[in-house]
Amino acid sequence: MATFETQQLYIGGRRVDATSGETFETINPVNGEVLANVQQASQADVDNAVAAAREGQKVWGAMSGMERSRILNRAVALLRERNDELANLETLDTGKPISETIAVDIVTGADSLEYFAGLAPAIEGTQIPLRETSFVYTRREPLGVIGAIGAWNYPIQIACWKSAPALAAGNAVVFKPSEVTPLSAIKLAEIFTEAGLPDGVFNVIQGAGDVGAMLTEHQDIDKVTFTGEVGTGKKVMSAAAASTLKEVTMELGGKSPLIVFDDADLDRAADAAMMANFYSSGQVCTNGTRVFVHRSVKSAFEAKIRERVARIRAGDPLDSSVNFGPLVSFEHLEKVLSYLEIGKQEGARLLAGGNRMTGSGESGFDYAKGAWAEPTVFTDCSDDMRIVREEIFGPVMAILDFDDEEEVIRRANDTHYGLAAGLFTEGLNRAHRVIHRLEAGICWINTWGDSPAEMPVGGYKQSGIGRENGLTSLEHYTQIKSIQVEMGPFPAVF
Repeated sequence: MATFETQQLYIGGRRVDATSGETFETINPVNGEVLANVQQASQADVDNAVAAAREGQKVWGAMSGMERSRILNRAVALLRERNDELANLETLDTGKPISETIAVDIVTGADSLEYFAGLAPAIEGTQIPLRETSFVYTRREPLGVIGAIGAWNYPIQIACWKSAPALAAGNAVVFKPSEVTPLSAIKLAEIFTEAGLPDGVFNVIQGAGDVGAMLTEHQDIDKVTFTGEVGTGKKVMSAAAASTLKEVTMELGGKSPLIVFDDADLDRAADAAMMANFYSSGQVCTNGTRVFVHRSVKSAFEAKIRERVARIRAGDPLDSSVNFGPLVSFEHLEKVLSYLEIGKQEGARLLAGGNRMTGSGESGFDYAKGAWAEPTVFTDCSDDMRIVREEIFGPVMAILDFDDEEEVIRRANDTHYGLAAGLFTEGLNRAHRVIHRLEAGICWINTWGDSPAEMPVGGYKQSGIGRENGLTSLEHYTQIKSIQVEMGPFPAVF
């Protein structure tokens, strides 16, 4: 029996039944139990959602920036008020520990909404003088209706990150959460309505990739924003171009380098490497999964990593003392387990983990029922190994050694990904010299992983197009209209 009632769609400011007559299950990865049956959107449902968004956008876009700001800030207050309730839902749906979701997932989503709510009144144009009798002024206008497709690792955060700049700029949104973690998007939609968002301005449609394709190819969608893996991103971009040449913003995958130089604070570097590989059970796109360690400190670094892995606390994710949960689904578990076997076959040395978690452990918790993989560290890795080159998206760290700066820069950049990068060194000049040469859109020096609302997030190379968060992202949700005003005679040549 499902934990929650059947989940509907959210169109035009209310929950509505899908017309397809089909449902899918969302599963608790902790124990394999069904959380809810979710109604699958049809093409007609997508059409209805887009039509509702088109009508709602006319109302929303006509409001002043200050009016939109007030409504968004009311949504922020509701999110913060219901933080714990929403965090509990996210933990059930994703398997992430409550210690994470209560401190990060809703908090960072609300932060982004609050940031862009403050910017909404500041969206303005320019005045350009031409001559005494003529000038040009520009307006920044909404694009219209945004199709947003979320990922399964941070469901409500990603929904907020995508909707915040879009709504601040006066657009409407049709959001499709991942079918793996679909529950919190409806809650966000209801919060927006309660805060005063006009009907139709934020809609939620449910379903798998075929529903995402309906959104991407829709003639009345003006832009698509997508978070996911590179292969799917290429399909989304191709469909967006083929349908209406609509704009895209994409935050895609990564295989990010984390570099530990010989003068680094090794405790700080080891702490960061743990966070960059095992937080959210390694299911973070910016994770530093290629850990390059200077040969002279590699043994000492490995010892510190081994100590920290031994301190990981797995167990019931609703226990606030737990800091490591299952993978998001049993399908994803099989993918991660296959890479654990590949790593062993390729000759990497196991420093920790390497298997599926079974049995009850010290806590008496039954891991065999869920999608649990051990926190795993491979060392003595080489650049050509698949576990080093391919995105695993699980709790798998690969340690590689290096000898000099030029070498590690070249090797760090030798990938078609370019989402994130970071380094640890006590040398100020080296820190800036190296970080400026790393080919990645999000970089950290002597830290890892923080992505505040003020910081643009996005990738180089095949890791993305455009940016989320930060002032610059508003440029991706508005279009410039230039208007010339002539006060003098019109010099016709006829």
